[in-house]
Amino acid sequence: MPTKVTVFRNGPIRIEGDFTIVDHEGKEFGLAGRTAIGLCRCGFSENKPFCDGKHGVKGFESECQARDLPAPKPKV
Repeated sequence: MPTKVTVFRNGPIRIEGDFTIVDHEGKEFGLAGRTAIGLCRCGFSENKPFCDGKHGVKGFESECQARDLPAPKPKV
């Protein structure tokens, strides 16, 4: 299944499909076979980088509308 990323209004980023998540050293998180996961966007999760639902308790608000990005700048 191709990877799908959904940015929820006032909530997490959900990743579904075939993916891995690695830390800053490249070490892979053990996802126990999950094919879908929520990543924290609010910064309040006690289980970062994963969402634990604190965004709802803390009143996090953010809405990201889909849009086209400009072309990347050429590397010099």
